[in-house]
Formats: sequence, structure tokens, C-alpha cells
Amino acid sequence: MAGHGASAELIEQPGWRRLLAAARRSLERTGGQLDATVTLAAPTDDERLVIIGITGTHRSAAAARLSVRLTEVDEHLRAAHGVGLADVLTVTAPLRNRPADLKREAVARDAVLAVARDGRHANTAWYAEWLDGLRRDGTLTRVVRTGLPFEDVVRVLDALPAADEPMPVFADRVLDDTKALTEGPLRGLVLRAIAAWHQTALPVDGERDRALWESVGLVPDDLASQVLVLNVPATGGLVGRWLTEAAQAGVPVRVTLHQLRLAPLTMTCDEVHVCENPAVLRAATTALGAQAPPLICTEGVPSVAVHTLLRAASGAVIRWRNDFDWTGVRLTAAALQRYPSAVPWRMTAADYLPAAGTGTALLGTPAETPWDRSLGESMRRLGRAVMEERLLDQLIADLRTAGAR
Repeated sequence: MAGHGASAELIEQPGWRRLLAAARRSLERTGGQLDATVTLAAPTDDERLVIIGITGTHRSAAAARLSVRLTEVDEHLRAAHGVGLADVLTVTAPLRNRPADLKREAVARDAVLAVARDGRHANTAWYAEWLDGLRRDGTLTRVVRTGLPFEDVVRVLDALPAADEPMPVFADRVLDDTKALTEGPLRGLVLRAIAAWHQTALPVDGERDRALWESVGLVPDDLASQVLVLNVPATGGLVGRWLTEAAQAGVPVRVTLHQLRLAPLTMTCDEVHVCENPAVLRAATTALGAQAPPLICTEGVPSVAVHTLLRAASGAVIRWRNDFDWTGVRLTAAALQRYPSAVPWRMTAADYLPAAGTGTALLGTPAETPWDRSLGESMRRLGRAVMEERLLDQLIADLRTAGAR
């Protein structure tokens, strides 16, 4: 037998099958070098006879391992069948040159990193951390192998934060494709970057996914973007009437971004409190009802609906608070920067310290607390997180006082 027919028959023979597979691995690993030895563990009788035929040396049936040089395999195949080792192996699939592949991938990864380093956020710590993570876990290599245009990822990040823009409109404006961020690896890479931006974990459900997109001003769904409120009187169309009637009755309501955009809205109050956890709003409803002052609950990262409603609080003092954890203080700092009329609400070291002794473990990357430097220092020193519910008595007392004014 000769040529391709001989190669195909050899590959199917039990005595050759494992030997040729080991030879393929060796040649691909070395870039085609024949000056290597392959070893078969626990060889079968068929494999032992093949290796005896190649080497011309008797091998004991009791041998636990048998080795043979690839040069011997190549010479045997040429003499017996008229084809070399590489010819036999390429009948089923081309031989890969892994060293050359690795070199090409390294060059391609460097090109991807060069594109990334030209991005608008390249000098920020979160961006560097995001890129380093992509490098460490092999994501950049997968990007190179799949041919995903990484410049599109950078283009999206360069355009963020957006101005509360519907995601399809944003995707069409930036990438000429309304569905570019709907699914797929591009969406995953951008979402991972946004998570690094906010120093939070990647979403594990649709609600957290939406919140992360909205944190950079993108609205996946204006019906899913919501805000939970208690006693927020307003004027302006149907939603303004709803809010005012609900405030008169002391009934909490949930309003969507779609509803808030139906007509221009104005909150008719001089002060509004903002909390993070629904438990605070629920307790205020139970304890104070219609006597509670205007209260907005962000339920974590503020949605676009939250920010849209707060923009309607023209001139009102915004008393803002979050949990005493690193995410919470980052959200408070962002709110104080975003709203000129915003002030911290029980977000000082004096509020934190009495409850810190029984708090939970404080995880994540520390953040600055510019409104009260001693708060951040105390949190770092004690390493405890304090959720809003631990301050419930004080918060309800504050709301009772504000409602009586």
C-alpha cells in the first residue's frame, strides 16, 4: 500500500492509532520537529508489535511503557509505505504549528491592547483592572481567536456614560447596529468593563444586568426601569396626578421611566429623602403613612427612572443615603457630585460607628468618603459593613421630624 490509501489504513489500525496521536501532539508542539521521542503507557500487544517493527528491537510483553523516536517512525513509514510521518498525519487534519500559532496570537494580543490603550478611559484604574483581568483569564486570547473586533468594545466604552439613551438608539449611533449590545461576546465584554468601572460583581440576573447598564446612562427597557416612591407630590399630566393622589393617601407607588416621560413633571416639595433599601420605605409607610416626607428608594444602583424623577425636584434639597459598604459610599459620592442640592443623610462616622460592632464583613475595594473623611477611615479600620436596616429607628425618627415641619 502507498500514498493516501496507506495513510488512511494505518490511522485505523489498533497498533498505530495511539502512536500516531502521540506523534501528532509532539509535532504540533514542536512545530514539526522529528527529533523527539514519544512514549506509550500500558502498550497493547498490537502497539508492541508495531514498535518492534519500527525499531527492529524486541520489546518485552511485560513492559509498562514503550518509547520510540519520531525519526525512526518517519524512516519506517517511508521505507515500508512510501510516505513520511507528516503525510500520514495530514490525511485526517492539517498539522498545527503551535509555536507559530502562539507567536501570532501574542502579536494579535499586543495589537488588541494597543487599541485598548488608545481608549478614552485608558488612564483610569478600573480600565486597567478590566484589561488585566481579560489578559489573566485568557479572554484576550479568545478575542483574538474568534476575530471579534475589539475596537468596537473600545468605541462603546469611549461613548459612555450616555445621557439616559435607549440602548438600541445608542448601539445604532455608535456601532451602526441597533442589536449590537443585545447579546453575544461584545455585550459581555462591555458589561464586564462597566462592572469594573463600578467595582461590582457581574450581574447574575436580568434586574442587576439592567441596573448596570443604567448606571452608565443606557436604558435597555424604559418599562423595566422603575422608581419606588412614597409621598412624592407632583404636577404634570397623568403621572403627576397619580403621585399626588398617592401622597395624599400615604400609599407607595412604583413608576416606570416610560410613564415619567409621558409629560413634563415637577415635584412640588422643598425636600426629598433618598434611601437604598425598600425596608426603609416600607417602615416609613407603616409608621408614618401620609405624614411621611417625600421618600425615594433606589433599590441599589439608581435607575434612570430614579434620576429622571430627581431631575424633576428642581430646587429641592435631596437628602441621600446608602448602606455603609464600599458600593454604598461610592453611590453616595456619585449622587453628591451629580446633584448640587444633595446632602448626606446619616452617612457620617458618627452614624456608622455605633452599629459597626455587629455589622457584617466589609468586602470589596475601599472608596473615598469626601463628605466625611473619618467615615472611610473608620470603615477601613473596622472592616464591617452596616446595612440601612440597622439604622431604621434613627431614619424613621428623621422622617417623622421632617414630615412634621
